[in-house]
Amino acid sequence: MSIYTRDLEQQPANHQPLTPLLFLERAALTFPDHVAVVHGGLRRTYRQLRDRSVQLANALARLGIGRGETVAALLPNIPEMVEAHYGVPMSGAVLNTLNTRLDADTIAYILDHGEAKAVIVDKEFVPLLRLALLQAKVRPHIVEVDDPEAPEGARANTLGGQPYEAFIAAGDPAFPWQMPADEWDAIALNYTSGTTGRPKGVVYHHRGACLLATGNVLASAMPRHAVYLWTLPMFHCNGWCFPWTVVAMAGTQVCLRAVRGSTLWQLMAEHGVTHLCGAPVVMATLLDTPEGQQRPLQGPVQFVVAGAPPPEAVLARMKAAGFNVLHVYGLTEVYGPSVVNEWNTNWNALPAPQQAKLMARQGIRYQALEGLDVMDPETMVPVPADGATMGEVMMRGNVVMKGYLKDPEATRKAFAGGWFHTGDLAVKCPDGYIQLRDRSKDIIISGGENISSIEVEDTLYKHPAVALAAVVAKPDDKWGEIPCAFVELRTGMQATEAELIAHCRQHLAGFKCPKLVIFTELPRTSTGKIQKHVLRSQMPQG
Repeated sequence: MSIYTRDLEQQPANHQPLTPLLFLERAALTFPDHVAVVHGGLRRTYRQLRDRSVQLANALARLGIGRGETVAALLPNIPEMVEAHYGVPMSGAVLNTLNTRLDADTIAYILDHGEAKAVIVDKEFVPLLRLALLQAKVRPHIVEVDDPEAPEGARANTLGGQPYEAFIAAGDPAFPWQMPADEWDAIALNYTSGTTGRPKGVVYHHRGACLLATGNVLASAMPRHAVYLWTLPMFHCNGWCFPWTVVAMAGTQVCLRAVRGSTLWQLMAEHGVTHLCGAPVVMATLLDTPEGQQRPLQGPVQFVVAGAPPPEAVLARMKAAGFNVLHVYGLTEVYGPSVVNEWNTNWNALPAPQQAKLMARQGIRYQALEGLDVMDPETMVPVPADGATMGEVMMRGNVVMKGYLKDPEATRKAFAGGWFHTGDLAVKCPDGYIQLRDRSKDIIISGGENISSIEVEDTLYKHPAVALAAVVAKPDDKWGEIPCAFVELRTGMQATEAELIAHCRQHLAGFKCPKLVIFTELPRTSTGKIQKHVLRSQMPQG
């Protein structure tokens, strides 16, 4: 007799949608008085975090915002951003966290493309939002957060929006927030740079957020009541899902508006921080802090790093300072990190250079990712595990995005052949670990920020003296990578490096602008295509 009988079916008793929202209900029930959030002198318990999040959900519902509608958040790493990760989806809406470093034109595009019904904004970023709304077509409800830890003078900024505290005070903590009708329902909308320069809207679902959040627990060996320091922006892939991860373990989230070395050491020592995430630039900030401003740590700190692999000397310094470094890899399309450099303890006996070489690899799939391989993108045949044959990194599973918002063609291309095409080129080592070799999309990762080389090139082309431009990534000890521009000037015209950088700053966010401009004749193929691999080989050292 087959067990696949019709009387064994899904029903409410045996099947519920997966969602990270229940993490908060469980933590508030089990550890109501445990400190959930720290920010300056502020301490909020799990009971308070849960009630405030539900009040936010009710307040949004009272505006008529519901299932599938977008609520944007232009916030630094503050408690209200943590609340948004629960309260917004508890209302049925979709959270769209906005990169605070973007220019107003891009933010206007995102607000329009995502059709934002409301924006929760920190007063420091009110001037940025004001400029964006002058260009945007949408007219969202504005809710303003007045953070006591904001820079002096910023708290006077206003668009006449509703104060956040008054907004949620009208909400009821007993509001019967609804579970997602389907775990495939959208929970978040994130934007990532594409090859066209305009960001694509990446849609996350409740199932993926739940699985990646718990996958983080396993990858980072996070214990119950961990203490997590927010150095990674929560606007990056929803903080790699860690706003949900930490709550799953009833941990404490230590908020931080800006990453400054002395403050990092002070908070780690004061609160007994166990975990933090970030790009290599955060490591540099920690290690470059004057010795007199560093503090003794209460125990080993797990530093989860993504981006360019840390050099051998940096790894040695991090270890000496009391940090265990975990190298991960991922993309916005897979909720953040989904590949981890799982460290084998027998590697600890190897010489430091060999350890650094092993650490430089991206690794193997997260437990939450069902499929990871390196394939020929044309034949979809896996490359041999020889550490030399290059192919494209492919992924599939429950932590892959729903797709690109309003872009079915891009979604179709991304999922061709039943796998998500990352656009990253890699080799597969004999032990199955993957290692990136290049980025087919020419995306530059600087300080954890994705920069489209084509967007920067398009801006350079707007300068009247520029005939040809090519932007590539230059390795950098502090930022991981920085944009380097190779420029060929028009005949009879002149421009200086400072002039071109200033030109870019008029049109782009500061972090996207070239840090170095090299004037030269650009190498081309017989068809006229610029040979970026040649330019990379000509990159000046240091």
